[in-house]
Amino acid sequence: MTLKPNILAVGGAHVDRRGQVSGVYVPAASNPGTMREDVGGGVFNALRIAVRRGVSASLLSVRGGDAAGDTVARAIAEAGVGDLSVTFLDRTTPSYTALLDREGELLIGFADMALYEAAFVKQMRRAKVREALETVDAVLCDANLPTAALERLAKLAEGKPIFAVAISPAKVVRLVPIMGKLAILFMNRREAATLAGMEREAPIQKLVSGLQKAGLGSGVITSGSETILGFDKKGSFAISPPAARHVADVTGAGDALAGATVAALLKGLDLRQALREGVAAALLAIESPDAVPKFDASSFARALALVPQAEEVA
Repeated sequence: MTLKPNILAVGGAHVDRRGQVSGVYVPAASNPGTMREDVGGGVFNALRIAVRRGVSASLLSVRGGDAAGDTVARAIAEAGVGDLSVTFLDRTTPSYTALLDREGELLIGFADMALYEAAFVKQMRRAKVREALETVDAVLCDANLPTAALERLAKLAEGKPIFAVAISPAKVVRLVPIMGKLAILFMNRREAATLAGMEREAPIQKLVSGLQKAGLGSGVITSGSETILGFDKKGSFAISPPAARHVADVTGAGDALAGATVAALLKGLDLRQALREGVAAALLAIESPDAVPKFDASSFARALALVPQAEEVA
């Protein structure tokens, strides 16, 4: 029996609230709509997709001793993920609130994540972290960790591939000190431009050149429904994502792409083929009202069949 690849994920696992406007969005006014709540977080969303694609996993995060923290703990257990997280009884569990227009596109996101700032650095000193790193094949992290925690994690994980999710333009800069140690960074165009020190509208190959000069060897750059670009030591390539049959919610699409791509890489595919699987997972996420879509092997295969082969970029 072939053993499953094993990942240790470190980063966000918190309450996600998503409100969607039912009509035309009117700024600075009361807008009718709906609000729903579940458990998300960049690294946890990606990790759940990776598990559904055949990876074994454990998660280190931090949460408060409130009802939201209990909800997060249940979600981790239900996902079949080992929970190495720490609960701070006197603190509030982090949360992210997104407001979407009626087409499912993000209007604004609000992150209340003070506990991540206060607690993650100390968690990197735990013996349990070192022990967990000894037994895994790879590390998946996100920029919800402060820079000091990321640097400590990269040092402890030396010799293991480290995959990272950028999270936001404001947080992605935390990854700068460990850029040269990342196996792949998953980011959107705005986050890539921030790291490269360029305008968002800069030509994509110029962005790639800037990221490489900053020390990043491999990366994936998304841009909403537009072409997805990947690059590694072999060069740059592009994949045109298939159009969604309907857009339910774009939240979590980038996380789904990261999780499925990492799972495929750990099962032996090269980045060009692995990213096709990531694009298929992102398509399923966009068409689902849940940040982490439910799918089986058949529905994933149907989505994958819609994704074109990668094309090399000169």
